[in-house]
Amino acid sequence: MTSLSRRDFVAATTLGAVGLLRGTAALAQPARPRAADALLYVGTYTEAGRTDGLYLLRMDTLSGALRQVEALDVGANPSFLTIHPNGRTLYSVNEVTETEGRPTGAVRAFAIDAESGALTWLDEQPSEGAAPCYVSTDRKGRFVLVANYVSGTVATLPIDETGALDHASHVVQHVGKGPVTARQEHAHAHCVVPHPSNRFVLAADLGVDRVLVYRFDEGTGALQHLEERDAVLPPGTGPRHLAFHPTLPLVFVSGELNSTVTALHCDPQTGALRVVQTLSTLPASFKGENYPADIHVARSGRTLYVSNRGHNSVAVFSIAAKGTLTLQQVMSTGGNWPRNFTIDPSGRWLLVANQKSGSVEVFARDAESGRLTATSQRIELPSPVCIRFQAHAGV
Repeated sequence: MTSLSRRDFVAATTLGAVGLLRGTAALAQPARPRAADALLYVGTYTEAGRTDGLYLLRMDTLSGALRQVEALDVGANPSFLTIHPNGRTLYSVNEVTETEGRPTGAVRAFAIDAESGALTWLDEQPSEGAAPCYVSTDRKGRFVLVANYVSGTVATLPIDETGALDHASHVVQHVGKGPVTARQEHAHAHCVVPHPSNRFVLAADLGVDRVLVYRFDEGTGALQHLEERDAVLPPGTGPRHLAFHPTLPLVFVSGELNSTVTALHCDPQTGALRVVQTLSTLPASFKGENYPADIHVARSGRTLYVSNRGHNSVAVFSIAAKGTLTLQQVMSTGGNWPRNFTIDPSGRWLLVANQKSGSVEVFARDAESGRLTATSQRIELPSPVCIRFQAHAGV
């Protein structure tokens, strides 16, 4: 099996002393955008001694053209990003295995200038686990939620009125393993997201083949595992990322190790999960190695997208009125190893981060069918992983 890049990047990386701008000094002061522009951030891996890891871009939403505004040093491997529901703070992980001698990565907070997108450093806190690979906030923006891949832990960090973080108020250790010994030797928390009601938190763990359900305390950030409500997936699935449907009681999960997407019914009252449907993310003719990564549902609720690393494509599924999935298209991403992707605020474009070939590619998106069409719009960036538009506040 081809070894994946996460452990290659983080095993020898420590956070240590990094060149950061502190206090109230802005990290970037780009010019004011035009009305047709949208600002977005791209998190990357900072391998080979590179210091700039977080990129601020501007997109012309009429043409799809991308332009780099700033490249920022925000510490090692700022691979995953999220934006507070109020749109005023950006949070980034530092996906490393050690920070100041402790076996943990970090989460950093940056104030966002509403007009320019410029970032001002607020603070940083330990992620309470090695190699944090996913960060989100609860629906009310009171806590950051972080999944630590190498340690198999999930943590909640309080957010104060300025957007800054406090030390983790709660940490949960996942336990278990799966049959794929090279990847499932123990728990590997890979994603953590709040339920739309904010009463529950769901965590996908690649190592234990489960989507875990937690009762969420909005006041303290405490997570209570409701084990009987978990989704237990077939051995060797490797659940990676989750995406809720905007109106139906469904959550979709990408299976990294068996190239599947699974639809789960999520009981609105209890959070209990039940498998509804599982499909391949690949065309039937493909026989090579493949590892699905990101997953998103269009705002209309009619289309689901999953990225395929190896086949180097985005699988496009239609979603029927009752939630049934049908594979409609498998679109080449025009690059190697597509990680995260996103739909721009206008809904006209889908942007894909091709990690190994170092590019963000832009695809035109049909609003009705959800199908994708290649364009000539792209920008070269080193090891891009995560894309977040400024307008995409919240999870």
